[in-house]
Amino acid sequence: MSLEEGINLENTKAQMRKGLLEYCILSVISRQKAYASDILAALKKADLLVVEGTLYPLLSRLKNAGLLNYHWQESKSGPPRKYYELTVSGRNMLKQLDDTWKNLQSSINALLKTRL
Repeated sequence: MSLEEGINLENTKAQMRKGLLEYCILSVISRQKAYASDILAALKKADLLVVEGTLYPLLSRLKNAGLLNYHWQESKSGPPRKYYELTVSGRNMLKQLDDTWKNLQSSINALLKTRL
């Protein structure tokens, strides 16, 4: 049985990225208030290609969870834009996710060292 028969490699890679995407979005917004296209650009720069159809539901879920707020701001080129910022709860969540990421990274690196 090949790897692809037992495990769909692309699906596994997508699930790994999806699991980290909310963390990455919170991280981007923590730098400064951000418009959706700013968030997409930052993710793209980090080689995390995300489409608007994926981003907007995540932003809504994070807002509904009380982790984000937004405000409308007039734009020089078109309609007003929705800018997102972290709430106090969002900053607390990001801190916890930072700690979790550091622990996971350390654990995974330790496992990989024994494999290599």
